[in-house]
Amino acid sequence: MVVPEGQSSGVSKPVETGVGQMSAKDNFLKYCAGCHGQKMERFAGNTWEAFKAGGDLTGVMRSGLPQLGMPSFEKAFTKTEMKAISDYIMEMKNKKEVPAPTKFPAVVRSKHQAFKIDTVAKGLDVPWGMAFLPDGDLLVTERSGQLFRFSGGKLKAIISGVPEVYAQGQGGLMDVVLHPKYKENGWIYISYSQKAAEGGNTAIFRAKLKNNELVEKQELFKAIPNTNSGVHFGCRLVFDDQGYLYFGVGERGKKENAQTLTNHCGKIHRIFDDGRIPPDNPFVNTPGAMPTIYSYGHRNPQGIDIHPVSRRIYNNEHGPRGGDEINLVGKGNNYGWPVITFGINYDGTIITKETAKEGMEQPVFQWTPSIGPSSMKFVTGTRYPGWKGDILSGSLSFRYLERVHLENGKVTEQEKLLENAGRVRNVTVSPDGFIYVATESPGIVVKLVPVNN
Repeated sequence: MVVPEGQSSGVSKPVETGVGQMSAKDNFLKYCAGCHGQKMERFAGNTWEAFKAGGDLTGVMRSGLPQLGMPSFEKAFTKTEMKAISDYIMEMKNKKEVPAPTKFPAVVRSKHQAFKIDTVAKGLDVPWGMAFLPDGDLLVTERSGQLFRFSGGKLKAIISGVPEVYAQGQGGLMDVVLHPKYKENGWIYISYSQKAAEGGNTAIFRAKLKNNELVEKQELFKAIPNTNSGVHFGCRLVFDDQGYLYFGVGERGKKENAQTLTNHCGKIHRIFDDGRIPPDNPFVNTPGAMPTIYSYGHRNPQGIDIHPVSRRIYNNEHGPRGGDEINLVGKGNNYGWPVITFGINYDGTIITKETAKEGMEQPVFQWTPSIGPSSMKFVTGTRYPGWKGDILSGSLSFRYLERVHLENGKVTEQEKLLENAGRVRNVTVSPDGFIYVATESPGIVVKLVPVNN
């Protein structure tokens, strides 16, 4: 559910109701907390009309808010159950029980690597992407549309020249990466949700940085079709060793998009660094297909990175309720959404009973229940010998960083790091080999400094 801030309902205690004697709290935790937080921390700052009208949220639960990614729960709950959940939300919301950030010990000792946590940026809301300039300064995108430059742990500048973003639902200013030959050409690549005549779309541009202003801007990609849906924009960026730019675009809340080659949605794409189409892309010669498509059948790709040894492409992506995935991305492959999935609809109904089908790829790994993965990054270099080659993936739903160990392409170990640190939006490795993590609630960037075990 998507629920903004409002007035008190006057309810003094949680209301018990529901099938199987599930309380309103139980129903909230089962169906709603994955998006809104165990203690409703994602409601902060919302200004929903339903609250102004007295705080009855049953209408929204019944109808949903498709443009913001909230489905209808009419099939999941009775009217009585919806009213009880609404009252429970209002009661807990007005207690303002937003969890405080965890106070970590001076040294955090994980299974294979000890580290300290240094905060290098504060005062952010929803940080989304991070990139390091050659002088060590850190660029951070804010989903609302701002691009910040931090130096030595302090805000140095707010970069001007950022295009207007379609900051609706999950849309906004997203990822930022430097060209692999940035010192030679100065190109910075940024993905964002672009405002259009009808809603918005996912777009990518490149620009150069001069006196803290983006100049020489060039649009490289714009997804079609435009849509009023405020969900599943994607869009992480990564360059491979040959200089190709890869990125994902979500299916924008329409399942059928992912299996249709005539649109950009629900796909991983590949372009040259100047936006041209590689002539060996798999569907270049397929009539009606979008020539940028590299793979399809994706729901909402969130992270993408290159394996440090095999140099193959991996991505992670959101399933619905359950079925978040890590995939080994192959040229022309179909990853099955929504024909196959390990997840179910948010209201508990079945999407499909099929989890495998000939001609469709299986994930390397899947999370059920969903963790709400954000970005992902392979640990490279020598600073973290206990984690070398592992995948780090942020969890939005459960507020931690997850370490996943691969052996021969299979996941053999998982570990939760930075539990309750905040909704992990991004994880990256700096040019000098340190891990940086950006969170919302609280909006900060931290550096993991390895220490001897």
